[in-house]
Amino acid sequence: MNGITDCAPAATPLPLELQKVKGQEDMFDNPTFFRSLVGKLQYLTLTRPDIQYAVNLVCQRMHSPTVADFSLLKRIIRYIKGTIDHGLSFSQNTDSTLRAYSDSDWGGCQSTSRSTGGFCTFLGSNIISWSAKRQPSVSRSSTGAEYRCLSDTAAEVNWIRDLLENIGMPPS
Repeated sequence: MNGITDCAPAATPLPLELQKVKGQEDMFDNPTFFRSLVGKLQYLTLTRPDIQYAVNLVCQRMHSPTVADFSLLKRIIRYIKGTIDHGLSFSQNTDSTLRAYSDSDWGGCQSTSRSTGGFCTFLGSNIISWSAKRQPSVSRSSTGAEYRCLSDTAAEVNWIRDLLENIGMPPS
């Protein structure tokens, strides 16, 4: 990856049409290097929820990465280069309202037909948790995939609510 510091930043962490990335059939010649970079990006998701989905996607391809997968990995790095000042910021001048948002695709994984769901939770205007993961089984409909994701989100909200109450800060 010589010259990555001189590369042009990318506007988004992933292209719109993943299946059109070149090199889908060609295996990447250095899978250890691929896994090393993916691990570093996975660690970065602790403070960069905007790359969570993209990093999750390349993590699913660590066992046998293709040239296309490495292209996606480089694009994430190019996106980070253009958004180096992004990250988590916390505002103390906010309310203590607990909010959550969730979404899922339906059968987005082409090899297993399983859906990927994700959520993010906010305390006031501050993001405090997030997740994106493949669902454990195949959903029969988009509604089923959404309900599974909503169930995970509700469990997270309940856990956070209990935690806040235990530390003497009940959310509104």
